[in-house]
Amino acid sequence: MSRGSSIAATAATFLCVVIAGCQSSSESDGQAAAAKAHGQQIFTTTCATCHGTDGTGIKGLGKSLVASEFVKKASDDQLVDMLNKGRDAKDPLNSTGVAMPPKGGNAALTDKDLQDVVLYLRSLNHAG
Repeated sequence: MSRGSSIAATAATFLCVVIAGCQSSSESDGQAAAAKAHGQQIFTTTCATCHGTDGTGIKGLGKSLVASEFVKKASDDQLVDMLNKGRDAKDPLNSTGVAMPPKGGNAALTDKDLQDVVLYLRSLNHAG
């Protein structure tokens, strides 16, 4: 193989690796967007009753989750755990006096569903 052919082969290999990496990144971005959209759909149908469709809360029912210190400080796993368990009306961290049922009252939600809701909540807390 000549030196020129070797350089061309190396360049072609490099280009394939770069393209493959870009496709993986695009796939990952697409999967994250789909998970966030799924989380938003669950939030809208399950959580919005108390937390409002925009996550800013409904007075006397659910606190705002936008710019929430609790949401900001908790890890994703901690938020999923809290969503799984709910929050009793007598919990010292419950300032509304209204219980939040486990999984927002939707027992069919899976951990993956709740992870998607957390992803959506994170987007609310990073918006403009």
